Amino acid sequence: MAKARKGKSEEQKGDNSEAVVRHQKLCLSIDMDKRRIYGYTELDVVVPENGILGLHADNLVIDSVTVDGEPTEFEVFPHYLALENGDRWCSVSSATSAADAAGSVYLSHLDRELLSNLLIMCKKPAEHDIERQEMHLENGVNSSAENNQNVKKVRIDYWVEKAETGIHFDGDVLHTDSQIRRARCWFPCMDDNLQCCCYDLEFTVASNLVAVSTGSLLYQIWTKDVPARKTFVYRLSTPVNARWISLAVAPFEILPDSNITHLSHICLPADLTKLRHTVGFFHSAFSYYEDYLSASFPFGSYTQVFIPPEIAISSASIGASLSIFSSQFLFDGKVINKTIDTRIKLAYALARQWFGVYITPEAPNDDWLLDGLAGFLTDMFIKRFLGNNEARYRRYKANIAVCRADDSGATALSAIAASKNLYGTQCIGLFGKIRSWKSVAILQMLEKQMGPESFRKILQQIVSRAQDVNRLLRTLSTKEFRHLANKDGNLERPFLKEFFPRWVGSCGCPVLKMGFSYNKRKNMVELAILRECTARFDSSDTMSNGMPDSEKQEGDGWPGMMSIRVHELDGMYDHPILPMTGEPWQLLEFQCHSRLAAKRFQKTKKSSKPDGSDDNGDTVANVDMRATSDSPLLWLRADPELEYLAEIHLNQPVQMWINQLEKDRDVVAQVQAIATLEALPHLSFSVVNALNNFLGDSKAFWRNRIEAAFALAGTASEETDWAGLTHLVAFYKTRRFDANIGLPKPNDFRDFQEYFVLEVMQ
Repeated sequence: MAKARKGKSEEQKGDNSEAVVRHQKLCLSIDMDKRRIYGYTELDVVVPENGILGLHADNLVIDSVTVDGEPTEFEVFPHYLALENGDRWCSVSSATSAADAAGSVYLSHLDRELLSNLLIMCKKPAEHDIERQEMHLENGVNSSAENNQNVKKVRIDYWVEKAETGIHFDGDVLHTDSQIRRARCWFPCMDDNLQCCCYDLEFTVASNLVAVSTGSLLYQIWTKDVPARKTFVYRLSTPVNARWISLAVAPFEILPDSNITHLSHICLPADLTKLRHTVGFFHSAFSYYEDYLSASFPFGSYTQVFIPPEIAISSASIGASLSIFSSQFLFDGKVINKTIDTRIKLAYALARQWFGVYITPEAPNDDWLLDGLAGFLTDMFIKRFLGNNEARYRRYKANIAVCRADDSGATALSAIAASKNLYGTQCIGLFGKIRSWKSVAILQMLEKQMGPESFRKILQQIVSRAQDVNRLLRTLSTKEFRHLANKDGNLERPFLKEFFPRWVGSCGCPVLKMGFSYNKRKNMVELAILRECTARFDSSDTMSNGMPDSEKQEGDGWPGMMSIRVHELDGMYDHPILPMTGEPWQLLEFQCHSRLAAKRFQKTKKSSKPDGSDDNGDTVANVDMRATSDSPLLWLRADPELEYLAEIHLNQPVQMWINQLEKDRDVVAQVQAIATLEALPHLSFSVVNALNNFLGDSKAFWRNRIEAAFALAGTASEETDWAGLTHLVAFYKTRRFDANIGLPKPNDFRDFQEYFVLEVMQ
């Protein structure tokens, strides 16, 4: 019997592909004391030819269904059925077979979730109605194609008593979440990413509560109940899919934005002071996105709601024109530790309104593109308001994490097989974060190739096309984006034909191991490179085979050329000479622009130690920082502009790493030097002194100073006479210790960079 019902649902799924929801109205009454929701929803639906409408409805009690005001038959098939038999578990004899059986059950549940489980019998139009429509068409009364469609008004009365997922009660607070395929758990809908419609929403709550929902608030009215209750009426005029309908109910306090009228910030009364301090910057981010994309915000208004962290399902839940956050992001003027992370989190949620909610992926294997565009827009916010150093540091750290994890098919962004088999769950958890970072890195590589202005114009064109009223769906595909990169980004087709299959359709990042020598007679640098891949061959090959034959990558490697930056005595020079494809072993040569002169040698100071370090650890290194007396090279860098998502191991003398730390102003160069010096098997006093000098440099980027502090702690050993620990104690005492009272000084929040550096030493 269960099999027959499942078969009917599968058949219905195919037939239901013709159904289209034109509009949906949701009217709910919420009883917080009984933790119960009851009401109805009305859908204007184009019914399939077979007259059967399939919707999604889980954990709902359906009281009645009417079509055009007349009662009709309906059936509900639970998605989560008990197994027909225990065959899957009979063969379990080990941990591996148990995992296989559990995986099979999990996949079968995901399969069921895709099926429509609320089947409604809709009568086909009567013959006289069809004749009347044809007569109107002949007379020219209305030539709209809608007259040929079977449009019905379907009303479903239902209630939810024990909400388990999708919507959550806790005391006097109710909120929804935007987890995939969970909108169906609190209202019947067509829970499909390609089904979008406008919504009218009405929520009736107790008089002391506020209902905040998707769309613009039209008005609120008092009911005739005893005691009286309030009904909040919202309208969303921009079509979205059901997943992005959100709701929060609580005794909220509302803080209108003082700069932008259609911005609102909402929290519980106890957090109002923190809220006011936290969101003071937000209007700047909102205006910046509109300016960067040359378009107005796609929804009529935008609201941020903050709820207690103990009842929040996730730190952020994004809906159309509404984002629900945990109140742990809120902070006041005396606690600045959360400032940066909170601003980035709120800015990302706003970016997702543009890319992810308003513009949606055309297919599951296009999810990476919308996620990446939202992350790219967030990075632009970081660069604009938090500084270029913060943006580059975060991007470098994210690239390192991606390279370490990008070793299997789980991180292939646009592999059709993986996207289909994982049902959207590939975007959840750790791998979801890795995929998000990888998506942003790939888009930034394309931006480097075509230029910032060309890339910006592509994003503006994507948004402009989405705002075209003649477009039925606001979707974006990888294929369409690739076409824009060729047409408006001026990237050649052969490059794109190699770029997208290699970076988007498969997994693995390049691993480059480099070493060099200086040929004094030719005054040239000889660079040896071994190129490898982070992915295992079998997984990379599997993902490549998932691409169409015309899209498979030809040859081994990655498209493009990598630059080698050489810092010499006479200046800095870039050499774009390293091909990322071809033979894995390569030997390259390039000319030095500086020549060694005997006059440049400096005598050793009398106070210097045999290893080259000074007795005074705060003394700045000599101006002439050559690694050896036989080379005009100060230090080398590979891919200095982060044009590639690559793991690079460059072998150069210790003094050259010290030169890079002390003289290179790029934060990525500094953090690379610190990591290399900390990992040296044998540490010298010159290394310890270099790290200490960098820690004490108040002009250096504060995150890198923290890295230097941890590196100093790691160098503390008998080999260095515990010099690293001595330097850390001395630094803390000079900056934080009050000798008069023998206690640390109070925190000074006026210089937040210095505060963060000192904080790690407490």
